[in-house]
Amino acid sequence: MTEEEKIDIIETVDEEGNPISFKLFDVIEFNEKEYAMLLPMDEEDSDDPELVLMRLVTDGEDYAFETIDDEDEFNAVSDYIISLEEEVEE
Repeated sequence: MTEEEKIDIIETVDEEGNPISFKLFDVIEFNEKEYAMLLPMDEEDSDDPELVLMRLVTDGEDYAFETIDDEDEFNAVSDYIISLEEEVEE
């Protein structure tokens, strides 16, 4: 694994304390906040992988990924990402 690939690997824990590894797929900005699209490492080779959307919070050089608990915020960001995909397809 190259140094660049290591940077793109995000490790976190789920609600039950189990470690989960993600590959950073993309970061977008929406409504003055940053959001990360993460690909679970166990789905990386899947034909239809499911991306995980999390809020990216930075504090200087430190960063953290937060679950988006607000359904309206999650739906707004999801709709924005879909609109970006549709623009690319056109």
